[in-house]
Amino acid sequence: MRKKVKFALWLFAFACAAVSSVYAQPAQRVVNVVVSPDHSDWKYKSGEEVTFMIQTLQYGNLMKDALVDYELGPEFFPSVVKKDVRLKDGKLTLKATMKEPGFLRCRVVAKLDGREYEGMATASFDAEKIVPATEEPADFDAYWSSALSDARKIPLNPMVRLLPERSMGIHNVYEVSFQNERYGSRIFGILMTPKKPGKYPAVLQVPGAGVRPYYGVNYGEDVISLEIGIHGISVTLPPEVYSNLGAGALFGYQSLNKNDKSSHYYRRVYTGCVRAVDFIYSLPEFDGTTVAVTGGSQGGALSIVTAALDKRVSCLAAFYPALCDHAGYLKKRAGGWPHYFRNVQPEKGEMETLAYFDVVNFARRVTTPGIYSWGFNDTVCPPTSMYSAYNVISAPKELRLFLDTGHWTYPEQGQLFRDWLADKLKKKN
Repeated sequence: MRKKVKFALWLFAFACAAVSSVYAQPAQRVVNVVVSPDHSDWKYKSGEEVTFMIQTLQYGNLMKDALVDYELGPEFFPSVVKKDVRLKDGKLTLKATMKEPGFLRCRVVAKLDGREYEGMATASFDAEKIVPATEEPADFDAYWSSALSDARKIPLNPMVRLLPERSMGIHNVYEVSFQNERYGSRIFGILMTPKKPGKYPAVLQVPGAGVRPYYGVNYGEDVISLEIGIHGISVTLPPEVYSNLGAGALFGYQSLNKNDKSSHYYRRVYTGCVRAVDFIYSLPEFDGTTVAVTGGSQGGALSIVTAALDKRVSCLAAFYPALCDHAGYLKKRAGGWPHYFRNVQPEKGEMETLAYFDVVNFARRVTTPGIYSWGFNDTVCPPTSMYSAYNVISAPKELRLFLDTGHWTYPEQGQLFRDWLADKLKKKN
């Protein structure tokens, strides 16, 4: 018994570490570089001037003779780059503007005792007017209808394994798997079902990028949750297995076959998310009507994709969605993660293929209510790319901005999403 408790505690500690490394806000440092636009909402009209106030602070006081580098301009395309600028009183003011809708970033790096300390702020210029650069394939709907039809010819053939060491609370916890788009290709995940008898709504938790184990997400005693992985491997293996795969066979998976729409890696991922909804509908504990989908980064993208492909999805909650507007870079503006064309030009067939997997083309097809959240300082999923998708969503939507966040969240954001999902799930029942 002692070994089981010890193992459970280890799992909990590992899960907490994994989550905090992805979503936790950065820790405070000895030097704090504060960059402040002169509009408190960081929003401007095209052609309006923004003034950035830069302050370098140590122990709360301005640093005399601070040495900084700075960049100023659109995300990833700075028009002004300065090195080794000395701030006599620890302050600097910079002014700039944009003539077209987009985001203008001021990034500052202070240098002290061989260490660097970064601060930034990103001003929005008519962000609600940003339109996608990615084109929509004429046969987009036919392509995905055929892909899902083909996948559903394969029986789910679910496999369910109780995890007793994780089932000591109000839920039974299982590792599950089910077939996806071809025989033997499986999606694995962690299923949590309430122990008390009844029929319950469900939340599908879709993953951020990477290769890792999963532990399930507790959405309360009256909610089923299914957290899936996307790589077709068990989600309860030793941690080193995922490290080895991430650095080996699955390294750069997001770019595999990006010039072939029939075999691009995300084809099986997107169909797998819909098969996960199929699996939820097969559960005897499911209420038969209410499925929410949620995730961050790659998971934010998969939330939008799943809701667009499967109209059974009741609502979606997406943090900083990735995979938005890959063609942005071809117009000299930021595209979304994984930044396929930030430093290279597309090769033959790549732009045509990726258009079938670009989140902007799924966003146009979302019909279910959604909540979305991000910050303007995100360098992994730049706000220009996320707005290109958000702006074409015609379904009921709510955007909650936490302006200074990068690719991380405040605890308040997580609680906001949980409360929103709880309200939506409750209203359906």
